[in-house]
Amino acid sequence: METTKNTKRFKRIYLIPAAVIVVLAGLQLFSEPIASKPVTGHMDEAPAEVLAILQRSCYNCHSNEQKLSWFDQLAPASWAVKKDVDRAREVMNFSEWDKLSSGERTGKMYAILNMMQAGKMPLREYLLLHPGAKITEKDIETVKKYTLSLSAQKAPAAAIASATTVAAGAVPTTFPVSPNGVKYTDAFKQWTVISMSTLFDNSIRVIYGNDIALKAVREENFFPWPDGAIVVKAVWKQVTMPDGEIRPGEFVNAQFMEKNAAKYTTTEGWGFAKFSGQKLAPTGKDALFAQQSCISCHRQLASSTGFLFDVPMKVNPKSLTEKIIAQ
Repeated sequence: METTKNTKRFKRIYLIPAAVIVVLAGLQLFSEPIASKPVTGHMDEAPAEVLAILQRSCYNCHSNEQKLSWFDQLAPASWAVKKDVDRAREVMNFSEWDKLSSGERTGKMYAILNMMQAGKMPLREYLLLHPGAKITEKDIETVKKYTLSLSAQKAPAAAIASATTVAAGAVPTTFPVSPNGVKYTDAFKQWTVISMSTLFDNSIRVIYGNDIALKAVREENFFPWPDGAIVVKAVWKQVTMPDGEIRPGEFVNAQFMEKNAAKYTTTEGWGFAKFSGQKLAPTGKDALFAQQSCISCHRQLASSTGFLFDVPMKVNPKSLTEKIIAQ
């Protein structure tokens, strides 16, 4: 009798791992490989030390040159890996660097730097199994030094001479529309400023909100933001006047975020648009541009503020208003 019980016990011990192996083997039949794509161009202009950092920490997702570990290729983990790689390639692909203009390359490098400094890239879950991809403070300084070198640090005399106004300049009589339907409006110039910021590229950024956005900021009601809220970040080049005063110089772009949960379902309810230069040229060849680029960064960096990069400052909060009235 005892022998029979022991036999059954041993069978159960071996049966469980055998079943696990069978299940894992079966899952491999449903594992779809990552699409193989050609390498059309490398970052030949980047210093070797910068390229080494990117290859070590970014290329496994953001390129066509994956060097996956064996456990990355086993289902069900391979499903998540494929999804991450497909999304990462859409946002930035180092193997197709030649397809980007000089300005786009500079913009990508600033985006890389921002993500590294925020500790958002590489992803924490990726680092758990790939600790060698970790970004160090020295790595960040190396990338930062190179990124800053891509932008002129001193404004030309012509820009200083024209830096007497913060207006965008002459604008088209007919305002443009982004491919995803977000319309440009110069009404934002009369809206309330809800925040300001600067960036490493020596730019000045002023963030405006319409009445709906303003109310949401005052009430801290942006989880989620109400439909109809529009936030605009206007960007100017920063110039230093002869007397040392810092002023906005040449207009760079106006970045719109328009909340419409029903219309922009693929980008967390936000419609993104960017209108650049004096002609206010809209970014994107089709409506997919925001899904492929904008939302990925906003989703990583700004979920705590409703997908905005900058935490909104309270505008005339009730406590301050009451204090002023009491005085």
